[in-house]
Formats: sequence, structure tokens, C-alpha cells
Amino acid sequence: MKKVLEKISEIGIIPVVVLDDVKDAEPLAEALIKGGLPSAEVTFRTEAAEESIRIMSEKFPEMLVGAGTVLTIAQAQRAKEAGAQFIVSPGFDPEIVAWCQKENIAVLPGTCTPSEVIQAYNMGLNTLKFFPAEQAGGLPMIKAMCAAFTTLKFMPTGGINAKNVEDYLNYDRIIACGGSWMVSPDLIRSGDFDQIEKLVREASDIVKKIRG
Repeated sequence: MKKVLEKISEIGIIPVVVLDDVKDAEPLAEALIKGGLPSAEVTFRTEAAEESIRIMSEKFPEMLVGAGTVLTIAQAQRAKEAGAQFIVSPGFDPEIVAWCQKENIAVLPGTCTPSEVIQAYNMGLNTLKFFPAEQAGGLPMIKAMCAAFTTLKFMPTGGINAKNVEDYLNYDRIIACGGSWMVSPDLIRSGDFDQIEKLVREASDIVKKIRG
């Protein structure tokens, strides 16, 4: 789990991907790698998610592939069996967290209140998703909670884009940001992987500017 979190921190921006068709998994993975963000949080919102994770994990071992929008233990299990290296959920579910800990797979449950954060903290987690980031108070809210939870780090997701991601990444308690602006469903559906690669490269350059 620690190695996966270190890799997430190294990448800096984790593309949050919605795939409607498994045929898009391979060219999207290639665009992410070429653009400099070799990672994808494939959301379990579509029927194509599980097989897309499998394709990316098997054909591109250099990628860090995870599953997002995981709502049940059954989904987490399917994602892990498909090759997902980390699990992300929109909210805090202690049963999903406990299952992931038992299976030794990194888990980033969604939190946006001190009550949720302290529950996750008491389960031994030190890195959490903050969601929905902008709608839940953004960077000021994260900083306010970090004053109380002095050892925790966050991966904010929700409303983050090319204009505000730099502000988030400049705060040392943020391990990475999740974002979908460079991998929008419209670009994926239209097969515009060159544009995706361009946007991914611009995002990667922001990470390099801040973290070297």
C-alpha cells in the first residue's frame, strides 16, 4: 500500500476516467503514458470499467491503474481481480476499507467532514480522498482539517481543473489531485487521443513545475 501511495504522489495528478467502450482503453492508456501521467482511476460507473482496468493493467504494466467510484465490496473485489492497484470510493465505508486492508490493496475513501476523517484515521489510514473538493470547501477546508489532523494527507477530487490544480499541489499535505479535465468523456468518445495527450502533457508539466 505504501508503494502505491508513493507512486500516486510521484505522478501528482491522477486522471479520473469514465470509459463507455473497452476499445478506448488501450489508446487512452497510450495517451496517458505519452503525456506523462501514467495512471488512471477508472470509475466503476459503466459496464466497460472492469475490462478496461484489465486491459490497461495487462498491456501497460508501467501504468498505475486503480478503480474509482467503488460503492461495494463486490466491486472492489472485481476491480482487484481485474488488476486494480488501488481503490477509490466517493464516501467513507468502513466495510470497504476493512476489506481492502485485509486484501492489502491501497484504499482512498472519500471524506469531506471531520467526523468521516476521524473514522478513517482510527482505521489506520493516513491518506484520504477529499470529495467533492471544490463543493466541500476546497483548499481552505483541507487546510482547516489538516490543522487538527496533523499527520494526514489528502487526494482532493471534484471540481479540480487546469486553473486551480496548481494551488492544490502547492500545499504539502496534498499527495495528488484527481481530475478529469484532460480525459473528458467527449474527447474519449470522439477518439481524440492526440488532444488528450496534449492536455495530459500540460497537466504533467504543472506537476513538474511544482515538484521537479
